[in-house]
Amino acid sequence: MGDGLRHAALMLAAGVGIPLLAALNANLGQRIGSPVAAGVVLFAVAFATALVVLLATGGQGALARVPGQPPVLFLAGCLVAFYILSITFVAPRFGLANAILFVLLGQLVSAAIIDATGLMGLAARPVSALRMLGLGLMALGVVLSQRG
Repeated sequence: MGDGLRHAALMLAAGVGIPLLAALNANLGQRIGSPVAAGVVLFAVAFATALVVLLATGGQGALARVPGQPPVLFLAGCLVAFYILSITFVAPRFGLANAILFVLLGQLVSAAIIDATGLMGLAARPVSALRMLGLGLMALGVVLSQRG
């Protein structure tokens, strides 16, 4: 299996996990009566899991380089917290599929902007008319998948 196929399979699995994560955490939030507390539990479990993987792979030396990094890079933690807390709160009220639909639309737009600008040092990819058509069709597909 080539790297591209491995990467695609890994991201497909991550994509499958996102709605499951949202459903599980939304259910926990409802059961314990607090979406924010459910988010705290999720992050505690995620931290423990990431720490085990870090130690198992011998990557703990990289932590010494963290203090010298640009503060803007730590915004990623705030963004993941925003996602987790918002989906945990919104999914039981708006429906998981509806919540994920808008997450996907936001991801499509954001990814196109990041690609077009090469934001944060990522490779810039022009957004051609054909690519815009493809993104539009993906967005339409996401919307149509939620129609009755």
